[in-house]
Amino acid sequence: MSIATLILQTARRLPDNPAITDTYGTLTYAAFAERSARIAGGLRAMGLKPGARVVLFMENTGAFFECLLGCWIAGLCAVPVNAKLHPREVIGIAEDAEAEALFTTPGLSEALAAEIDTLAQLEVISTGTEAYARLVAAEPIACEDAAPEERAWLFYTSGTTGKPKGAMLSHRNLLAMSLAYYSDVDPIDTDDTHIACAPVSHGAGLYALPFLMKGAHQVVLPGFDVEEVLEAIARYSKVTIFAAPTMLTRMVNHPATLSADLSNLKTIYYGGAPMYVADLKQALRVIGPKLCQIFGQGESPMTITLLPKSLHVGADGAPADDAVLGSCGFPRSGQEVRVVDQDGHDLPAGEVGEVITRSDCVMEGYWNNPAGTAAALRDGWLYTGDVGSLDARGYLTLRDRSKDLIISGGSNIYPREVEEVLLQHESVLEVSVIGAPHPDWGEEVVAFVAVRPGAEVDAAELDQLCLDNIARFKRPKRYRFEAALPKNNYGKILKTELRRRLAEDDAAARTQQQGAAS
Repeated sequence: MSIATLILQTARRLPDNPAITDTYGTLTYAAFAERSARIAGGLRAMGLKPGARVVLFMENTGAFFECLLGCWIAGLCAVPVNAKLHPREVIGIAEDAEAEALFTTPGLSEALAAEIDTLAQLEVISTGTEAYARLVAAEPIACEDAAPEERAWLFYTSGTTGKPKGAMLSHRNLLAMSLAYYSDVDPIDTDDTHIACAPVSHGAGLYALPFLMKGAHQVVLPGFDVEEVLEAIARYSKVTIFAAPTMLTRMVNHPATLSADLSNLKTIYYGGAPMYVADLKQALRVIGPKLCQIFGQGESPMTITLLPKSLHVGADGAPADDAVLGSCGFPRSGQEVRVVDQDGHDLPAGEVGEVITRSDCVMEGYWNNPAGTAAALRDGWLYTGDVGSLDARGYLTLRDRSKDLIISGGSNIYPREVEEVLLQHESVLEVSVIGAPHPDWGEEVVAFVAVRPGAEVDAAELDQLCLDNIARFKRPKRYRFEAALPKNNYGKILKTELRRRLAEDDAAARTQQQGAAS
């Protein structure tokens, strides 16, 4: 049984309920199902066979969901990619996926057209064109009887450290993800609203599925604008939103949030990057106990561990203690989570190692990448590449990606621990800690800091803050102050870019010193 079958069942039961709303209007479940079935018929008429890959390179729009459902009705595999990617990156993904068709939107089609000649076999269809109108007017087809193991979604990793890899997600994976949402996050009913203001190609789109299967209302905003989000919260009932930590912090710090009516807000689930304790406490003070943390990966979509709303606050209603807020909770329903050493042996509580997981959510493997699959999947377990520890209760605390570990003078330093301390300073808006080569220690700690507008802070203040809270050897040896820290299209700080900047500056300084010496 495919996800499409479950959504279509809901559409038959609730034909007049609002399904999808965007800037163009609202589709009922009946209209949503019919348009999707016609798109499916059009794709099959184009010659696409079951299992073929279709790229969805689309801005946030309701059409994304009818194209996604259309792919699944036709038995095809969707390849959603972020609308903020460069067209060349999109072409690279389409080539890797061996895609036969690509959906896009008017705001992206022109830039894509300049690159598309490299894939002559790719059929490109933009919404708002005659070609798309013909698809929506095509003869509808019945839902392909797909097996649960068939591929539904190729989820391409962000590629900040190398070539993106396509995690193969089946209908079973997506169903297990959705069932875990109902079990762990919230029950959903027909009067619930899910607002997508983050890219629908990733977390916001994945968690639209449990809402659509229950007949709830999916509202798609063009992007993340705090005032538009607040307006939508005031307008719709029982609102749930996905927010990357950077989005949540922007929302909390926006003046309009303090006076906004948040009574319709049910849940903000956040994840995709670390949420620092200082930022989280501020968010709880402003928004209240409506926050839920999700730790997952594209390889196990949105589903590894969870810190539920109830554990964000203590018995007195104040924010929970730092140990709880600094963790990412406990294993989700149906998930197994372990922390292991380099040989795959379990580590005692409190010991730091690699986080691995096993469940029905875990991907089949990476598309056309047997080496990557063998490295990530071992003996039925997904090796996440994340470094963390489990406490005696089974709560997982992430330290960093294994590649971000700093080894200085033979001691392990986890950047997140240093970042958490620096963010305690009221003038610090963002911080990212990296390791830089050092001739004596191997690596030294360098902190990149962005200060809040109008605020001031110097290295001596931050150094003292570190000395007051963590071991001396962990404190940064250098501070770099930046107007803003570079981020990728998903709001994650690009440590690779910070390393590049630092290496270039250090090389220039050495050249200058050599010139002065000569």
